[in-house]
Amino acid sequence: MSDVRSVTEAEFEDWLRAHAVGFLRPPVVTPEQVDARRGQFVPGRLLGAFDDGRCVATFRSFTQELTAVGGASVPADAITNVSVTATHRRRGLLSRMMAQDLAAAKERGDVVATLIAAEYPIYGRYGFGPATWANEWTIEVPRAGLDPRWSGPGDGGRIELVDGEDVRKLGPELFERFRRLQPGAVSRDELWWQVNTGAVRFYDDWTEPFYAVYRAAHGEVEGLVAYKSDETWTGKQPDQTASVLGLVATTTAAERALWHFLCSIDWITKVKCGYRGPDDLLPRYLPDPRAARIISHADWLWLRILDVVRALEARTYDGAGAVVLEVVDGRGSPRASEAERGGGLAAGRFRLEASPDGASCTPTTVSADLTLDVGELASVWLGGESLLRLVALGRVQEEREGAARKADALFRSPGRPWCPDIF
Repeated sequence: MSDVRSVTEAEFEDWLRAHAVGFLRPPVVTPEQVDARRGQFVPGRLLGAFDDGRCVATFRSFTQELTAVGGASVPADAITNVSVTATHRRRGLLSRMMAQDLAAAKERGDVVATLIAAEYPIYGRYGFGPATWANEWTIEVPRAGLDPRWSGPGDGGRIELVDGEDVRKLGPELFERFRRLQPGAVSRDELWWQVNTGAVRFYDDWTEPFYAVYRAAHGEVEGLVAYKSDETWTGKQPDQTASVLGLVATTTAAERALWHFLCSIDWITKVKCGYRGPDDLLPRYLPDPRAARIISHADWLWLRILDVVRALEARTYDGAGAVVLEVVDGRGSPRASEAERGGGLAAGRFRLEASPDGASCTPTTVSADLTLDVGELASVWLGGESLLRLVALGRVQEEREGAARKADALFRSPGRPWCPDIF
Protein backbone atom coordinates (compact mmCIF):
# COMPACT_ATOMS: atom_id res chain seq x y z
CA MET A 1 0.00 0.00 0.00
CA SER A 2 1.33 3.44 -0.93
CA ASP A 3 2.42 5.73 1.89
CA VAL A 4 0.47 9.02 2.01
CA ARG A 5 2.26 11.75 3.98
CA SER A 6 3.63 15.27 4.01
CA VAL A 7 6.41 15.94 1.51
CA THR A 8 9.83 16.96 2.79
CA GLU A 9 11.85 19.71 1.15
CA ALA A 10 14.33 17.08 -0.12
CA GLU A 11 11.43 15.34 -1.92
CA PHE A 12 10.10 18.53 -3.53
CA GLU A 13 11.75 17.90 -6.91
CA ASP A 14 10.36 14.36 -7.05
CA TRP A 15 6.92 15.75 -6.11
CA LEU A 16 7.12 18.32 -8.93
CA ARG A 17 8.08 15.60 -11.41
CA ALA A 18 5.11 13.46 -10.31
CA HIS A 19 2.85 16.47 -10.72
CA ALA A 20 4.12 17.02 -14.27
CA VAL A 21 3.53 13.36 -15.11
CA GLY A 22 0.02 13.46 -13.64
CA PHE A 23 -0.87 16.41 -15.90
CA LEU A 24 0.72 14.75 -18.97
CA ARG A 25 3.55 17.26 -19.18
CA PRO A 26 7.13 16.21 -19.99
CA PRO A 27 8.48 14.26 -16.99
CA VAL A 28 11.46 16.56 -16.56
CA VAL A 29 11.97 19.22 -13.91
CA THR A 30 14.92 21.58 -14.24
CA PRO A 31 16.81 23.10 -11.28
CA GLU A 32 15.51 26.51 -12.43
CA GLN A 33 11.90 25.28 -12.19
CA VAL A 34 12.52 23.86 -8.73
CA ASP A 35 13.97 27.19 -7.59
CA ALA A 36 11.12 29.17 -9.15
CA ARG A 37 8.50 27.08 -7.37
CA ARG A 38 10.31 26.97 -4.05
CA GLY A 39 7.87 29.56 -2.70
CA GLN A 40 5.06 27.01 -3.03
CA PHE A 41 6.73 24.68 -0.56
CA VAL A 42 5.08 25.15 2.83
CA PRO A 43 5.80 22.36 5.34
CA GLY A 44 2.70 20.28 5.95
CA ARG A 45 0.72 21.77 3.04
CA LEU A 46 2.21 19.50 0.35
CA LEU A 47 1.08 15.88 0.43
CA GLY A 48 2.24 12.98 -1.67
CA ALA A 49 1.71 9.27 -2.10
CA PHE A 50 4.94 7.27 -2.28
CA ASP A 51 5.49 3.77 -3.64
CA ASP A 52 8.95 2.31 -3.03
CA GLY A 53 10.24 5.82 -2.43
CA ARG A 54 8.81 7.26 -5.68
CA CYS A 55 6.14 9.96 -5.60
CA VAL A 56 3.04 8.74 -7.47
CA ALA A 57 0.39 11.28 -6.37
CA THR A 58 0.45 14.98 -5.47
CA PHE A 59 -1.72 17.37 -3.47
CA ARG A 60 -1.10 20.92 -2.28
CA SER A 61 -3.11 23.43 -0.29
CA PHE A 62 -2.41 27.00 0.72
CA THR A 63 -3.91 29.81 2.77
CA GLN A 64 -6.59 31.84 1.03
CA GLU A 65 -9.40 34.27 1.81
CA LEU A 66 -12.77 34.07 0.08
CA THR A 67 -15.26 36.93 -0.20
CA ALA A 68 -18.74 36.00 1.04
CA VAL A 69 -22.02 37.71 0.12
CA GLY A 70 -21.85 41.16 1.71
CA GLY A 71 -18.08 41.55 1.46
CA ALA A 72 -16.77 39.70 4.52
CA SER A 73 -13.72 37.48 4.07
CA VAL A 74 -13.60 33.93 5.41
CA PRO A 75 -10.44 31.81 5.77
CA ALA A 76 -10.24 29.11 3.13
CA ASP A 77 -8.16 26.02 2.45
CA ALA A 78 -7.27 26.39 -1.25
CA ILE A 79 -6.56 23.02 -2.90
CA THR A 80 -4.51 22.65 -6.06
CA ASN A 81 -1.85 20.55 -7.84
CA VAL A 82 -3.92 17.36 -7.39
CA SER A 83 -2.69 14.45 -9.50
CA VAL A 84 -2.39 10.68 -9.45
CA THR A 85 0.04 8.88 -11.75
CA ALA A 86 -1.72 6.66 -14.30
CA THR A 87 -0.17 3.50 -12.85
CA HIS A 88 -1.71 4.16 -9.42
CA ARG A 89 -5.26 5.30 -10.19
CA ARG A 90 -8.34 3.84 -8.47
CA ARG A 91 -6.45 2.95 -5.30
CA GLY A 92 -7.96 5.59 -3.00
CA LEU A 93 -4.87 7.84 -2.97
CA LEU A 94 -6.83 11.03 -3.62
CA SER A 95 -9.36 10.09 -0.94
CA ARG A 96 -6.60 9.65 1.62
CA MET A 97 -4.83 12.90 0.72
CA MET A 98 -8.12 14.81 0.68
CA ALA A 99 -9.17 13.49 4.08
CA GLN A 100 -5.81 14.40 5.63
CA ASP A 101 -5.91 17.92 4.21
CA LEU A 102 -9.55 18.64 5.10
CA ALA A 103 -9.06 17.40 8.65
CA ALA A 104 -6.07 19.75 9.03
CA ALA A 105 -8.09 22.63 7.55
CA LYS A 106 -10.93 22.00 10.00
CA GLU A 107 -8.43 21.93 12.86
CA ARG A 108 -6.89 25.24 11.69
CA GLY A 109 -10.30 26.88 11.72
CA ASP A 110 -10.81 27.32 7.98
CA VAL A 111 -14.47 27.95 7.16
CA VAL A 112 -14.41 26.49 3.64
CA ALA A 113 -12.15 24.65 1.22
CA THR A 114 -11.87 25.81 -2.40
CA LEU A 115 -10.62 24.42 -5.69
CA ILE A 116 -10.97 24.71 -9.47
CA ALA A 117 -12.07 21.31 -10.78
CA ALA A 118 -10.29 19.98 -13.86
CA GLU A 119 -13.07 17.38 -14.22
CA TYR A 120 -16.66 17.75 -13.00
CA PRO A 121 -17.35 14.28 -11.48
CA ILE A 122 -14.40 14.10 -9.09
CA TYR A 123 -14.98 16.41 -6.15
CA GLY A 124 -18.65 15.98 -5.31
CA ARG A 125 -17.57 12.77 -3.62
CA TYR A 126 -15.71 14.84 -1.04
CA GLY A 127 -18.47 17.31 -0.20
CA PHE A 128 -17.60 19.99 -2.76
CA GLY A 129 -20.20 21.72 -4.88
CA PRO A 130 -19.92 24.16 -7.80
CA ALA A 131 -20.40 27.65 -6.31
CA THR A 132 -19.51 29.98 -9.19
CA TRP A 133 -19.82 29.70 -12.97
CA ALA A 134 -17.97 31.38 -15.81
CA ASN A 135 -18.62 32.39 -19.41
CA GLU A 136 -16.21 32.98 -22.28
CA TRP A 137 -17.13 35.33 -25.11
CA THR A 138 -15.51 36.18 -28.40
CA ILE A 139 -16.33 39.70 -29.62
CA GLU A 140 -16.50 40.25 -33.38
CA VAL A 141 -15.24 43.84 -33.24
CA PRO A 142 -16.47 45.02 -36.70
CA ARG A 143 -20.02 43.91 -35.79
CA ALA A 144 -20.02 45.39 -32.28
CA GLY A 145 -21.20 48.83 -33.39
CA LEU A 146 -18.66 50.77 -31.36
CA ASP A 147 -17.54 54.21 -32.53
CA PRO A 148 -14.42 53.61 -34.68
CA ARG A 149 -13.27 57.16 -33.91
CA TRP A 150 -13.14 56.52 -30.15
CA SER A 151 -9.83 57.82 -28.75
CA GLY A 152 -10.36 57.44 -25.02
CA PRO A 153 -12.88 57.77 -22.18
CA GLY A 154 -15.07 60.83 -22.22
CA ASP A 155 -15.39 61.05 -18.44
CA GLY A 156 -12.01 62.62 -17.71
CA GLY A 157 -10.34 59.28 -17.07
CA ARG A 158 -7.60 57.84 -19.24
CA ILE A 159 -6.11 54.53 -20.35
CA GLU A 160 -2.41 54.00 -19.67
CA LEU A 161 -0.14 51.18 -20.83
CA VAL A 162 2.08 49.95 -18.00
CA ASP A 163 4.61 47.16 -17.48
CA GLY A 164 4.90 44.23 -15.10
CA GLU A 165 6.76 46.21 -12.47
CA ASP A 166 3.97 48.80 -12.45
CA VAL A 167 1.39 46.04 -12.09
CA ARG A 168 3.20 44.59 -9.08
CA LYS A 169 2.96 48.03 -7.45
CA LEU A 170 -0.57 49.03 -8.47
CA GLY A 171 -2.29 45.67 -8.78
CA PRO A 172 -2.50 44.32 -5.22
CA GLU A 173 -4.26 47.36 -3.75
CA LEU A 174 -6.64 47.63 -6.72
CA PHE A 175 -7.49 43.94 -6.53
CA GLU A 176 -8.21 44.08 -2.80
CA ARG A 177 -10.70 46.90 -3.43
CA PHE A 178 -12.28 44.82 -6.20
CA ARG A 179 -12.34 41.65 -4.07
CA ARG A 180 -14.31 43.31 -1.29
CA LEU A 181 -17.03 44.08 -3.84
CA GLN A 182 -17.22 40.65 -5.49
CA PRO A 183 -18.64 37.55 -3.72
CA GLY A 184 -16.70 34.49 -4.84
CA ALA A 185 -13.41 36.33 -5.39
CA VAL A 186 -10.33 34.92 -3.68
CA SER A 187 -7.19 36.59 -2.36
CA ARG A 188 -3.93 36.88 -4.31
CA ASP A 189 -0.62 36.65 -2.47
CA GLU A 190 2.71 38.19 -3.48
CA LEU A 191 3.78 35.05 -5.33
CA TRP A 192 0.63 35.30 -7.51
CA TRP A 193 1.63 38.77 -8.69
CA GLN A 194 5.22 37.68 -9.33
CA VAL A 195 4.18 34.64 -11.36
CA ASN A 196 1.52 36.47 -13.36
CA THR A 197 3.85 39.32 -14.30
CA GLY A 198 6.86 37.15 -15.17
CA ALA A 199 9.04 38.07 -12.18
CA VAL A 200 8.93 34.37 -11.22
CA ARG A 201 8.65 31.88 -14.10
CA PHE A 202 7.50 28.32 -13.51
CA TYR A 203 7.93 27.36 -17.18
CA ASP A 204 10.14 28.43 -20.07
CA ASP A 205 7.32 29.56 -22.38
CA TRP A 206 6.56 32.90 -20.68
CA THR A 207 5.51 35.66 -23.08
CA GLU A 208 5.19 39.18 -21.75
CA PRO A 209 1.59 40.41 -22.14
CA PHE A 210 0.32 43.95 -22.55
CA TYR A 211 -1.02 45.68 -19.45
CA ALA A 212 -3.38 48.65 -19.41
CA VAL A 213 -4.95 50.51 -16.50
CA TYR A 214 -7.88 52.90 -16.30
CA ARG A 215 -7.04 55.96 -14.19
CA ALA A 216 -10.03 58.02 -13.11
CA ALA A 217 -10.14 61.80 -13.41
CA HIS A 218 -9.23 62.13 -9.72
CA GLY A 219 -6.08 60.03 -10.30
CA GLU A 220 -6.96 56.68 -8.73
CA VAL A 221 -6.47 53.46 -10.73
CA GLU A 222 -9.87 51.77 -10.98
CA GLY A 223 -9.25 49.02 -13.54
CA LEU A 224 -6.55 46.74 -14.91
CA VAL A 225 -6.40 44.44 -17.93
CA ALA A 226 -3.71 42.03 -19.14
CA TYR A 227 -3.95 40.77 -22.72
CA LYS A 228 -2.00 39.18 -25.55
CA SER A 229 -2.33 39.48 -29.31
CA ASP A 230 -1.60 37.04 -32.12
CA GLU A 231 -0.15 37.99 -35.53
CA THR A 232 -2.82 36.72 -37.92
CA TRP A 233 -3.31 38.30 -41.35
CA THR A 234 -5.96 37.20 -43.86
CA GLY A 235 -5.66 38.17 -47.51
CA LYS A 236 -3.18 40.93 -46.71
CA GLN A 237 -5.61 42.32 -44.13
CA PRO A 238 -4.96 42.36 -40.36
CA ASP A 239 -7.15 39.83 -38.57
CA GLN A 240 -5.70 39.73 -35.10
CA THR A 241 -7.22 38.56 -31.84
CA ALA A 242 -6.68 40.15 -28.44
CA SER A 243 -6.94 37.46 -25.75
CA VAL A 244 -7.70 38.82 -22.30
CA LEU A 245 -5.79 37.13 -19.49
CA GLY A 246 -7.63 39.03 -16.80
CA LEU A 247 -9.67 42.20 -16.32
CA VAL A 248 -10.82 43.60 -12.98
CA ALA A 249 -12.40 46.95 -12.24
CA THR A 250 -13.92 48.66 -9.20
CA THR A 251 -16.27 50.88 -11.22
CA THR A 252 -18.44 50.32 -14.27
CA ALA A 253 -16.79 53.35 -15.90
CA ALA A 254 -13.41 51.63 -15.68
CA GLU A 255 -14.75 48.30 -16.93
CA ARG A 256 -16.55 49.92 -19.87
CA ALA A 257 -13.49 51.97 -20.83
CA LEU A 258 -11.14 48.97 -20.78
CA TRP A 259 -13.43 46.87 -23.00
CA HIS A 260 -13.85 49.80 -25.39
CA PHE A 261 -10.08 50.25 -25.46
CA LEU A 262 -9.51 46.61 -26.37
CA CYS A 263 -12.07 46.83 -29.17
CA SER A 264 -10.49 50.02 -30.52
CA ILE A 265 -6.93 48.77 -31.00
CA ASP A 266 -5.90 48.95 -34.65
CA TRP A 267 -5.68 45.54 -36.39
CA ILE A 268 -7.75 43.82 -33.65
CA THR A 269 -10.83 42.21 -35.20
CA LYS A 270 -11.68 39.80 -32.38
CA VAL A 271 -11.45 40.03 -28.60
CA LYS A 272 -11.52 36.86 -26.49
CA CYS A 273 -12.69 37.99 -23.09
CA GLY A 274 -11.33 35.14 -20.93
CA TYR A 275 -13.43 33.69 -18.11
CA ARG A 276 -16.09 36.16 -16.96
CA GLY A 277 -18.90 35.97 -14.43
CA PRO A 278 -22.43 34.98 -15.46
CA ASP A 279 -23.68 38.49 -14.53
CA ASP A 280 -20.97 40.24 -16.54
CA LEU A 281 -22.11 43.46 -18.22
CA LEU A 282 -19.84 42.98 -21.23
CA PRO A 283 -22.35 41.95 -23.93
CA ARG A 284 -24.67 44.84 -23.05
CA TYR A 285 -21.81 47.33 -23.25
CA LEU A 286 -21.85 46.75 -26.99
CA PRO A 287 -24.35 48.52 -29.26
CA ASP A 288 -24.89 45.09 -30.84
CA PRO A 289 -24.66 42.50 -28.01
CA ARG A 290 -24.90 39.67 -30.56
CA ALA A 291 -21.35 40.51 -31.59
CA ALA A 292 -20.30 38.80 -28.35
CA ARG A 293 -20.65 35.07 -28.92
CA ILE A 294 -20.51 32.66 -25.97
CA ILE A 295 -17.90 29.98 -26.60
CA SER A 296 -18.15 28.28 -23.19
CA HIS A 297 -20.26 28.25 -20.05
CA ALA A 298 -19.14 25.99 -17.22
CA ASP A 299 -18.68 25.57 -13.49
CA TRP A 300 -15.67 27.35 -12.01
CA LEU A 301 -14.98 27.69 -8.27
CA TRP A 302 -15.98 24.69 -6.14
CA LEU A 303 -16.54 24.99 -2.38
CA ARG A 304 -16.62 22.60 0.52
CA ILE A 305 -18.18 23.89 3.75
CA LEU A 306 -16.12 22.99 6.81
CA ASP A 307 -17.90 25.10 9.44
CA VAL A 308 -21.63 25.55 8.78
CA VAL A 309 -22.21 27.98 11.65
CA ARG A 310 -19.44 30.40 10.72
CA ALA A 311 -20.19 30.15 6.99
CA LEU A 312 -23.88 31.01 7.38
CA GLU A 313 -23.16 33.78 9.88
CA ALA A 314 -20.41 35.34 7.73
CA ARG A 315 -22.63 36.30 4.79
CA THR A 316 -25.39 38.90 4.64
CA TYR A 317 -29.08 38.40 3.84
CA ASP A 318 -31.36 40.93 2.18
CA GLY A 319 -34.52 39.40 3.63
CA ALA A 320 -35.57 38.19 7.04
CA GLY A 321 -36.57 34.69 8.07
CA ALA A 322 -35.58 31.43 9.70
CA VAL A 323 -34.94 27.95 8.34
CA VAL A 324 -33.76 24.65 9.83
CA LEU A 325 -31.30 22.75 7.67
CA GLU A 326 -30.32 19.10 7.99
CA VAL A 327 -26.82 18.99 6.49
CA VAL A 328 -25.68 15.55 5.33
CA ASP A 329 -21.93 15.02 5.08
CA GLY A 330 -20.19 11.76 4.27
CA ARG A 331 -20.64 10.79 0.63
CA GLY A 332 -17.63 9.50 -1.23
CA SER A 333 -15.95 6.62 -2.95
CA PRO A 334 -17.49 3.32 -1.82
CA ARG A 335 -13.96 1.96 -1.38
CA ALA A 336 -13.02 4.72 1.07
CA SER A 337 -14.08 4.89 4.68
CA GLU A 338 -15.88 7.98 5.96
CA ALA A 339 -12.66 9.13 7.66
CA GLU A 340 -10.66 8.66 4.45
CA ARG A 341 -13.00 10.81 2.37
CA GLY A 342 -13.36 13.57 4.97
CA GLY A 343 -16.99 12.81 5.77
CA GLY A 344 -18.79 14.17 8.81
CA LEU A 345 -16.85 17.43 9.05
CA ALA A 346 -19.94 19.59 8.64
CA ALA A 347 -22.86 17.25 9.34
CA GLY A 348 -25.64 18.33 11.66
CA ARG A 349 -28.95 20.13 12.02
CA PHE A 350 -28.78 23.92 12.15
CA ARG A 351 -31.29 26.72 12.67
CA LEU A 352 -30.50 29.86 10.70
CA GLU A 353 -32.17 33.11 11.71
CA ALA A 354 -31.28 35.94 9.36
CA SER A 355 -32.18 39.53 8.57
CA PRO A 356 -30.46 42.52 6.94
CA ASP A 357 -29.13 43.34 10.43
CA GLY A 358 -27.24 40.06 10.82
CA ALA A 359 -27.56 36.31 11.20
CA SER A 360 -27.22 33.63 13.84
CA CYS A 361 -26.81 29.92 13.23
CA THR A 362 -27.02 27.34 15.99
CA PRO A 363 -27.18 23.55 16.20
CA THR A 364 -30.70 22.36 16.98
CA THR A 365 -32.79 19.24 17.52
CA VAL A 366 -36.09 20.61 16.13
CA SER A 367 -37.46 19.12 12.91
CA ALA A 368 -35.68 20.12 9.71
CA ASP A 369 -37.31 22.22 6.99
CA LEU A 370 -34.84 21.07 4.32
CA THR A 371 -32.35 18.20 4.05
CA LEU A 372 -29.37 18.77 1.78
CA ASP A 373 -25.88 17.49 1.16
CA VAL A 374 -22.99 19.70 2.26
CA GLY A 375 -22.04 20.13 -1.41
CA GLU A 376 -25.48 21.54 -2.24
CA LEU A 377 -25.17 23.94 0.70
CA ALA A 378 -21.89 25.13 -0.81
CA SER A 379 -23.62 25.79 -4.12
CA VAL A 380 -26.26 28.06 -2.54
CA TRP A 381 -24.07 29.73 0.11
CA LEU A 382 -22.66 32.34 -2.30
CA GLY A 383 -26.06 32.95 -3.89
CA GLY A 384 -25.13 31.36 -7.19
CA GLU A 385 -27.65 28.50 -7.13
CA SER A 386 -31.36 28.27 -6.36
CA LEU A 387 -32.72 26.00 -3.67
CA LEU A 388 -35.92 25.68 -5.70
CA ARG A 389 -33.90 24.38 -8.66
CA LEU A 390 -32.11 21.88 -6.43
CA VAL A 391 -35.42 20.61 -5.05
CA ALA A 392 -36.73 20.20 -8.59
CA LEU A 393 -33.56 18.28 -9.47
CA GLY A 394 -34.04 15.96 -6.50
CA ARG A 395 -30.86 17.11 -4.78
CA VAL A 396 -32.54 18.85 -1.85
CA GLN A 397 -35.39 17.29 0.13
CA GLU A 398 -38.18 19.61 1.24
CA GLU A 399 -39.37 18.37 4.64
CA ARG A 400 -41.93 21.13 5.19
CA GLU A 401 -44.17 22.40 2.40
CA GLY A 402 -43.14 25.85 1.25
CA ALA A 403 -39.76 25.71 3.02
CA ALA A 404 -37.74 25.69 -0.21
CA ARG A 405 -39.34 28.87 -1.53
CA LYS A 406 -38.85 30.62 1.79
CA ALA A 407 -35.20 29.53 2.07
CA ASP A 408 -34.51 30.33 -1.57
CA ALA A 409 -35.59 33.94 -1.04
CA LEU A 410 -33.35 34.11 2.02
CA PHE A 411 -30.21 32.80 0.32
CA ARG A 412 -30.56 34.77 -2.92
CA SER A 413 -28.02 37.56 -3.42
CA PRO A 414 -28.29 40.77 -5.50
CA GLY A 415 -25.76 39.48 -8.05
CA ARG A 416 -24.28 36.11 -8.89
CA PRO A 417 -20.84 35.25 -7.50
CA TRP A 418 -17.72 35.23 -9.65
CA CYS A 419 -14.14 34.06 -9.14
CA PRO A 420 -11.71 35.64 -11.65
CA ASP A 421 -8.81 33.38 -10.66
CA ILE A 422 -7.59 29.90 -11.45
CA PHE A 423 -5.30 28.16 -8.96
